[in-house]
Amino acid sequence: MYLIIVGLGGIGRSLAGIASENGHSVVVIDKDEDRCADILSQHDLLAIAGNATNKAILEDAGIDRADALVATTSDDALNLMACWLAKKYAVKTLVSIVNQKEHSDLFKEVGVRISENPDEIVARSLYLWSENPDTQLLASIEGGSIFEVTASDGAKGVNKTVKDISDMKDMLYIAIRRGGKLIIPSGNVTFMPGDVITVFTKKESEGRSVEYMDELFH
Repeated sequence: MYLIIVGLGGIGRSLAGIASENGHSVVVIDKDEDRCADILSQHDLLAIAGNATNKAILEDAGIDRADALVATTSDDALNLMACWLAKKYAVKTLVSIVNQKEHSDLFKEVGVRISENPDEIVARSLYLWSENPDTQLLASIEGGSIFEVTASDGAKGVNKTVKDISDMKDMLYIAIRRGGKLIIPSGNVTFMPGDVITVFTKKESEGRSVEYMDELFH
C-alpha cells in the first residue's frame, strides 16, 4: 500500500511508524520541518515539509499513485481540504480525524471515512475506568461503542445463558474470549467465570449498558 499521512502529531507519528514497520510505502506531510526530520531519523519513509492543501506538495508526495490518504491534524479545515484534493486525484481510500462533531457531515459529503476526536475517545475511556475499573473501552465508532468486561466468579450473570440476560435494550453481545478460544455468543452460550465479554452499545445507552454489565459480571 502507498499511504500518505497528513500531520505528524501523536496519531500521525504512530500511524507512520506502524505502516512503515509493516512494509508499506509511507509519505508524511507536515508543516513543521523539525517533525519531518525527526520521523525520518526513526523510520524508513519519505517526509515532506509543507502544506498538504498545496497541490504541488501533494504531487511531490506521489498523490497520483497513492492508495490511501489519512489526515490526522487538529485542523478540520486542513484535513477536509487535503481529502477533497486527494479525491480529485482519484485516491481510493480517504480517512480523517474529525475534531469537531459538527463538521462530520462535511467529511461524509466528500466521501471520507471519519474518526471522531481522539481526545474525546480517551476521555470517555478514562471516565469508564474511573466509574468501572474492570470495564475496558475498545473502540468508539459512529453511533456506538465497543467495550469489554471480565466475568468474576460468583457474579450474577455467571452460569446464565446469553438469552437469559439479553434484556438490555440497545446492547449486543458480540464475542466471548475463554481460555484463548473465541466464542460467538449465540443465545444458548453460558457465561463462565473469567470470560472476557465484548459488547456493542449505542452511544446514547453507553452509561446504562456499562452499569448493567458491571452489575451482572462483577
